[in-house]
Amino acid sequence: MKEERFLSPLSRRGSGREMGEGPGVRALFGGVLFLLLSLLLAACAPKNGELDIPKGTPVVLISIDTLRADHLPMYGYKAVDTPALDSLRRDSILYANAFTATPLTFPSHTSLLTGVLPAVHGVRDNVGYVLDVGKITRGELPFLPWLLKQRGYATGGAVSAYVLLGKNGLKTGFDFYEDAIEFRQNRGLGGLQRPGGETLRLSAAWLRKAAGSSGKPFFFFFHIYEPHTPYQPPEPFASRYKLPYDGEIAAADQIVGKLIAELKSLGAYDRSLVVLLSDHGEGLGDHGEDEHGVLLYREAIHVPLLLKLPRSQRAGATAQAPVGLTDVAPSILELVGLPRPKLLGVGSLVAALDGAVAQPTRRIYSETFYPRLHFGWSDLASLADARWHYIEGPSSELYDMGSDPAETRNLLAAERRVYADLRKEMQGYDRRLAAPTAVDEETRKAMMSLGYVASGAGATSGPLPDPRSRIGALADLKVGFEHTSRHEYKEAVEAYRRVLATNPQMVDAWEFLAAALQKLGQKDDALEAYRTALRISHGSPHIAVEAASLYFDMGQLDEAATHARMALTTNASFAHGLLAQIALAKGKLDDAEKEARLAMEEKSLRVGPLVTLADVQHARGDYNGALATLRQAEQAYDQREAKDPDLLRGLNLVRGKTQADLGDAAGAEASFRKEIELFPDNVRSYSSLAILYALTGRGAEIPPILQRMVEANPSPVAYVEAVKTLRLLKDPAGATALLRFAIGRYPQSRELKELARRG
Repeated sequence: MKEERFLSPLSRRGSGREMGEGPGVRALFGGVLFLLLSLLLAACAPKNGELDIPKGTPVVLISIDTLRADHLPMYGYKAVDTPALDSLRRDSILYANAFTATPLTFPSHTSLLTGVLPAVHGVRDNVGYVLDVGKITRGELPFLPWLLKQRGYATGGAVSAYVLLGKNGLKTGFDFYEDAIEFRQNRGLGGLQRPGGETLRLSAAWLRKAAGSSGKPFFFFFHIYEPHTPYQPPEPFASRYKLPYDGEIAAADQIVGKLIAELKSLGAYDRSLVVLLSDHGEGLGDHGEDEHGVLLYREAIHVPLLLKLPRSQRAGATAQAPVGLTDVAPSILELVGLPRPKLLGVGSLVAALDGAVAQPTRRIYSETFYPRLHFGWSDLASLADARWHYIEGPSSELYDMGSDPAETRNLLAAERRVYADLRKEMQGYDRRLAAPTAVDEETRKAMMSLGYVASGAGATSGPLPDPRSRIGALADLKVGFEHTSRHEYKEAVEAYRRVLATNPQMVDAWEFLAAALQKLGQKDDALEAYRTALRISHGSPHIAVEAASLYFDMGQLDEAATHARMALTTNASFAHGLLAQIALAKGKLDDAEKEARLAMEEKSLRVGPLVTLADVQHARGDYNGALATLRQAEQAYDQREAKDPDLLRGLNLVRGKTQADLGDAAGAEASFRKEIELFPDNVRSYSSLAILYALTGRGAEIPPILQRMVEANPSPVAYVEAVKTLRLLKDPAGATALLRFAIGRYPQSRELKELARRG
C-alpha cells in the first residue's frame, strides 16, 4: 500500500486556509507526517522482503511426478484444463525458470528434501543407492523433515511410487510416512505405483489430526505419480484428451484440487505455506526420448514451481530468476524463521522474488548418470539460466532457450564466449560417480565373490557413447516391450538380442531378455542373462530379486537366499518374503515364520507378506490362523483403490491347501479353481487339484486337469509338475510316457533331463 493512501484521509479534513496556515506550513506539516509514517511503516515491516510469515506456519509440499512445465496452462499450454492448479497459481508466486538437479525420481526428491546436489547426498539413481540416515541424524546432511521435526513440527508424508519407499532413508524425520506400494516382479520400477487418490485417502486421517492440533505446526509432503508412465488416465480424462499424458495431468489436477479442498475445510490453506512442483519433466519424443532419465534437454529438467505464502502474499507474481529444486528446502526454512544449515548454498526462492536482478548470473546444475548405469552410455551434465542452456557430454551443446525454447539449434560453434564461460563453470562441479552400494558389508562380500562388485566398480575404462547418438536403441527396446505385453516372448527375445548386439552394456535389455527367456521356459539362459545384468549393474537389488526368484523356482535354494539378501536394504518386504519361502522349502518353520513376519514388519496394506505368513501357518498346522491371515490379506486388498489381481497370487492356493487339510473338499476345490481362474500359470494349483481328486475318489478327472495345465503353460515347468504329480499318485507308467513326450518337445530342458535321470 502506498503512503499517499495513508495521507488522503487527513487531507480531506480541510484546507490549510481554514486552519490559518499558508502553503508553506501545510507542506512542512505534510512532509513531517510523511516522514513519521514512513519510519513507522519501516519499523513494522515484516522480514523476508516485507513478507509476513507467522511463527509455526504450516508447510505443505506437493510433488507431481514427471510433470513438464510447458504442458501446463500457467506456462502457456492450451491443450489441457487444470482448474485446481490454475486457482493455486492465482494465489501463488510462479517461478518461470525452475530446474531439477536430475531427471530421476529418487535422487531428485532427495535433492529437493536435502537442498544439496546428488554428489553431496550420494543418491545417483532410482536403484542401488540409499540416503545416509546417519549423516542426517548427526547433522552432517540437512534434511527438511528432520530439521522441521527438531523444531516442533508434526511431520507427515505420503508417496505414490515404489522408488520413494521410506526404507531408502526418505522416512527419516517423518512421524507418519505412507508408502504401502508392493513390489511385483517383471513390472519395471516405473510400473510400481498407485493412484494419487489412494495416497490422499490413506493420508487424510493424519492430515486432519495434524491440521486440527493447536499445539503443533505441521509439515505435509504429498507425492503423486500421475502423469508418469504408463499413461492410463481415468475417465472422463481418457476420453477428453487425445494425448494420454495430458489426460494424466488433468487427473493429477483433480487430485491436487481434492487436497486443497481438504486444507480449506480444515482452515489450514490460508495460513499455510504451500509449495507445488515436479521432480522432473518428460521427453515425449521431442529429442528422441519418450520418457526421461537419459537426456537433459529442457523438456526433462524444466519443472513447474509455485510458492503460495500465508494469506496469499505476492499472489499472481512471477519470478524470472533461475532457481533449482535444491532451493526449496533452504527457502522453506528461511521463510518459517529457522536457521539455514551451513552446507546449503546461497540459492533462495525469497531472493528470486525480486526478479532476475537479485541473481543475474546464476546457473542451475543438472546431471544424469542413468545412461551410464543402465545402458553403458556416457553420463551428461548441464547448466541453465534464464536464457542459456549448456549440455556437456561427448558432443556438447548450447541452446538459447529465449529464442529457441524447443532447443533445435545448437549454437555452440557460434557462441564461443558463452560456451567457454559455461564450460569453465562446469569444471567446478563434482561429477565423480560412486558405484551403487545399498547393501551391508557381509552382502557386499558375497556380491564380490559372485563377480557382481569389484573395487573399481564406479570407474570407466575409456570414452562412452554419446546418449544422443544411441537414443534410437530405446525405440528398439520398446518393440521388445510391445511383444512382451502381447505374450509374444520368442519375438521379444529376438528384439532384445538385436538391441544388445550394438549395446552390450545395456542393463535393462539384459533384464528384460531374462524375463522373456524365463517365460519361454529357458531358465538356464534366463539365469545367465540375469547374472550378466547383475555384473554390469554392480548388483542392482531390483535385478537381484528377479534372479533370486528364478533360483528358487529352479530349486537352488542357497543361491536364491544369497540373491534375496542383496535386496534386503531396498526391497525388504519382498526379500524377507522370499527368504520365508526358502526356509519353508527347507522345512525350517521357525525361520520361515520369522522371515514372514519381518516381511510385514511395517504397518502397511501389503498383501503378499500376509499370504506368505498364511502359507507358513498352514505348514505349521495352524489352519485357523492361516485362514484368519488370508482374510486379513483380502481385507487389505479390498482397501486398495487400484485393484491389481496379481497381488492375490497364491492366496487361493494356500486357502485350498488349508481347507483340504481341514476336510473341506468342496471348499478346497473351489479355492484351487479360483486360483487357476486368476492365475492360469500357477502350476501348483492344477497339481493340488489333481491330488484332491485322487484323495476323493475322482481319478477320472486327473488327466483332464493335468492336460489343461500343460495347455495353459506350454513349458518344461508345467510338464515337470505334471510328471511329479503322476509319480506322487502312483502312476509310474503315465509319468514315464508324459516325461518321454515332454523331452521330445523340449530336448534342451535341464529340468526334464534331471527328472529323467532321477527316474
